[in-house]
Amino acid sequence: MTMNVLATFSLLLASALCNNFSGNIKIFPPDQPPIRDGLPLPLPRTWIKSDKVFAVLGGQFLFHATGHMCADLGKAFDRYHKMIFNTFPEDLRKSSTSSGKYGYHQNKHSAESNITSLEVNVNQICDGTPQPALGMSETYKLQISEGSAMLSADTLWGALRGLETFSQLVYEAPSDSPGIWMVNETVIEDTPRFQHRGFLLDTSRHYLEKNIILQFVSALAMSKFNVLHWHIVDDQSFPYRSMKFPDLSKKGAYDPDTHIYDQQDIDEVIEFSRQRGIRVIAEFDTPGHTQSWGFGQPGLLTPCYGSDGKPDGTYGPIDPTKNSSYVFLEQLFSEVHQVFPDQYVHLGGDEVSFDCWKSNPDINAAMVKLGIKAGDYAGLESYYISRLTDIVSSIGSKYIVWQEPLDNGVKLANDTVVNIWKTTPQPALEMSKVTAAGYKAISSSCWYLNRIAYGENWQSYYMCDPQDFNGTDTQKALVMGGEGCMWGEWVDGTNVMSRTWPRASVVAERLWSPATATDLDDMKERLEGHRCRMIKRGLDANPIDPSYCRYEKQSPPPLW
Repeated sequence: MTMNVLATFSLLLASALCNNFSGNIKIFPPDQPPIRDGLPLPLPRTWIKSDKVFAVLGGQFLFHATGHMCADLGKAFDRYHKMIFNTFPEDLRKSSTSSGKYGYHQNKHSAESNITSLEVNVNQICDGTPQPALGMSETYKLQISEGSAMLSADTLWGALRGLETFSQLVYEAPSDSPGIWMVNETVIEDTPRFQHRGFLLDTSRHYLEKNIILQFVSALAMSKFNVLHWHIVDDQSFPYRSMKFPDLSKKGAYDPDTHIYDQQDIDEVIEFSRQRGIRVIAEFDTPGHTQSWGFGQPGLLTPCYGSDGKPDGTYGPIDPTKNSSYVFLEQLFSEVHQVFPDQYVHLGGDEVSFDCWKSNPDINAAMVKLGIKAGDYAGLESYYISRLTDIVSSIGSKYIVWQEPLDNGVKLANDTVVNIWKTTPQPALEMSKVTAAGYKAISSSCWYLNRIAYGENWQSYYMCDPQDFNGTDTQKALVMGGEGCMWGEWVDGTNVMSRTWPRASVVAERLWSPATATDLDDMKERLEGHRCRMIKRGLDANPIDPSYCRYEKQSPPPLW
């Protein structure tokens, strides 16, 4: 035992005695830290792993397409070679395979105990720019045996999920064996439990620079999420630069030059996400949460009146009694439909205060003309939602709303998707009610990650199951999945990544893995390894407890 190790042991022992520590002390010599490499997250549906270990030769390793090949798959090969081995295989690439398609050459194995390639077989054509969509197949099979590694999937999307799993199974050999990676003999058959596995990112309360969003999408792909729910605008700011209504961002953004997302920015986020099998669903929340809209669209919001019967200078939700409101909404959502290719748009509908509508005499007079009972402001909300959803349907979009319209008795179309977020009443009761009414549902109630607490709080996320409610099999089949949320009141580009990750990966596993995956100790071990992978890939991710990671965040020296 060296003097350094003896000194370390003495310091730990003294610290424990001084603090009256009564538990067991785990001492890991500096050259033998706990190893958590090669553990996948989310947990695959079936995963058979042996103790047999093969060497993966980074300098020789290639991905080889044995089925359909396309540009998106080639780009994925590049990404994963870089992520696993920290280098692009520029010197190994060939411009074509024997079939004439763009691909990668397969070298002969240098030894039976070495893995020098991953054969990837995609059964369906993936040429062009295929769009990820609800219900896409993400199933894959992965087999690693002596001298052979094979990945098969019906679709590009399944292949992407399998490539991510393969990248997680490969781990670096000890530091005395540079350039060598290891992988265990493995057989995996995997498919997601839920079709909709999303995460909400809020860019209104605090603007997030485009590259931060792209980093966030990279982290989503690492955890096999398949939806970025982009809460792009809200009361505080309107950073979406509309082509039809440029004044919305010119007058409603924090800064109309620097704190906006133009069409090029949005296209880049969508394309970056598409290449990783992630849908981008935009949310334009109405009729509430629209204060920033009013600066660039005069006459859209409802003037509020004071107790003296005069306008008090404040504004409430969108005025649902004006036909001009719906003309504007039709034009705006037609543009949104063209900009965001996903079949769904999130219409919000939450937290609509009726106070301003109640105070406004014009609103009350118009309600009588519309045949809405006096004082029935939920009925007025229902009128608005009905007209808005008719507009969105006529454009060709499907839609999601927060739970309040249904809670308030709004008559929703049968194909409406209801996003449950409240914790009161109990989410299980709300889920039972929504599905009993025949609506498809998405659960977010358990997964507001912006609500932080000291210490570890990921365990409750893991034990929350969207289908854990009293209901029939038919009702539970209506649960499309769920979404984690990171609202932006107290996060910006400095902390949104570390505040979200790796805790969001716990949500991802609950939505991907079988319901029987409930072992907290096993999850903690894999989560620590996953967090370390994120650090290796350059993503900021908070530690979940005192633990070791062989990679550390690299920062430039201070400027002054």
